[in-house]
Amino acid sequence: MARNSTFDIGVEEEYFLVDPVTRATTPAIGRVLPRARELIGDSVATEMQQVQIEIGSDVCLTLAEIRAELVRLRTAVASAALSAGTMIAASGTHPFSDWRASDLTPKESYLRLGRDYGQIAREQLVCGCHVHVGMPGKEETIEILNRARPWLSPIRALAVNSPFWAGSDTGYDSYRSAVWLRWPMAGTPPDFASWEEYEDLVRTLEDTGSIDDPARIYWDIRPAAKFETLEFRVTDVCMTVDEAVMVAGLLRALARTCHLDFLKGVPWASVRPELMQAATWRAARYGVEGDLVDVVERRSMPARKMVAALLDYVGPALDEFGERDEVTGLVDATLRDGTGAVRQRRAFARAGRPKDVVDYIVEQTSPG
Repeated sequence: MARNSTFDIGVEEEYFLVDPVTRATTPAIGRVLPRARELIGDSVATEMQQVQIEIGSDVCLTLAEIRAELVRLRTAVASAALSAGTMIAASGTHPFSDWRASDLTPKESYLRLGRDYGQIAREQLVCGCHVHVGMPGKEETIEILNRARPWLSPIRALAVNSPFWAGSDTGYDSYRSAVWLRWPMAGTPPDFASWEEYEDLVRTLEDTGSIDDPARIYWDIRPAAKFETLEFRVTDVCMTVDEAVMVAGLLRALARTCHLDFLKGVPWASVRPELMQAATWRAARYGVEGDLVDVVERRSMPARKMVAALLDYVGPALDEFGERDEVTGLVDATLRDGTGAVRQRRAFARAGRPKDVVDYIVEQTSPG
């Protein structure tokens, strides 16, 4: 994914491969990947576990292009999976399969993670959505990172899609977040005074053997290791294309808004890491069904009120991109119809069968 212009966007999504009979995860990447590459080339790749597959969109300038890309890629991977006797499911966790049902993909980078991190790596049976936003420069990247951090929790809350773990309702709307935070370099990053300070930290982490590659920094928002982008890694994989477009639109607008604040000299708020951690936990636990933490004002507020504040904040950027009506409509639909987590629980409540939840996710994953 090469960058074309400032504030262009790209999306990466991870899916589970599931057996059409048992609906459990199935280690079918060896069969599915060659078929998928015949259809979409290098836009599809392996992931950490053999029961997962990943797609990466082309660089896009508009949400219409992102939507077309996700429809194209999901359709192709679903078709490849079907021809290999499997299905794809876009969920942050699988409703009932656990980590014992899979092995790490036999690729050196993943095997190294297994050696270095042990059980943490083996239990990473989770799927996320990563949004890349093209940046105007290195210093601007750091300025945008600093300013975007306080607004990540309402976006996480809108995209929660992982209530179940190993057959149990966890009580979390995004249990993937709880699993992911076990990595030592996960969570919300600190603020930085400059790009130089950021690079100094990365060098120190490498020099001390804390990471073997900048890509091992698993923050919710980070300068991308391979591209000239700011990479947002905050949400579960979205069940539907609509939800993925919503997340991409919000994050691109947030990045642009933070850049405009930087150009106007608006100072960014330095927030205690403990408060950031509390905000992350609250969003993962309750989604948009409870209160979130406003880390700048140091108070709790209803999630829907904080989502409204987010839309107000990024509204001018959405107008600049001509996307306010679309993004606002998608947010309204999510608040009205329920997040992925809410809808997964509804699917289970209808008959109390975890397999029905998988069927619902598979249906929602594939466009059309």
